[in-house]
Amino acid sequence: MELILWRHADAEPGRDDAKRALTDKGKKQAAKVAKWLKPRIDDKWLILASPTVRTRETVDALGMKYETRLTLGPDSSASAILREAHWPDGDQNVVVVSHQPILGHIASRLITGHPGDMNIRKGSVWWFSTRMVDDDEAGIILRAMIGADLVDD
Repeated sequence: MELILWRHADAEPGRDDAKRALTDKGKKQAAKVAKWLKPRIDDKWLILASPTVRTRETVDALGMKYETRLTLGPDSSASAILREAHWPDGDQNVVVVSHQPILGHIASRLITGHPGDMNIRKGSVWWFSTRMVDDDEAGIILRAMIGADLVDD
């Protein structure tokens, strides 16, 4: 199974957190990362996004069908998001577009096997896979970490 964590791009400040839109910088970040990501996934992937404006605007840059889920919102948890994605035993590859610090909690858990926190920069994707490492044991592989600053225009 493949799991891509995509943090929303740079957003405007504001009191109504759910309605914060992307800044011009954020729109450029989302477009660059979407340009990198789109040729690497297909329409068989399940793409899930938090219902906030900034996450929807980030995933809109991909130009692919996606679903919003309340369980991916800013007040969610790593466990809730992993359940929503059916990680690691799902039969479909998943892109999750959500928020910090939740995505950092997931990344820490997948990399170290323990609760913790990692900083996922705005607009960045972290791509994880499950692979058989021994005859009967699955392992987690970090396939890619990419930010808008590493993608050519």
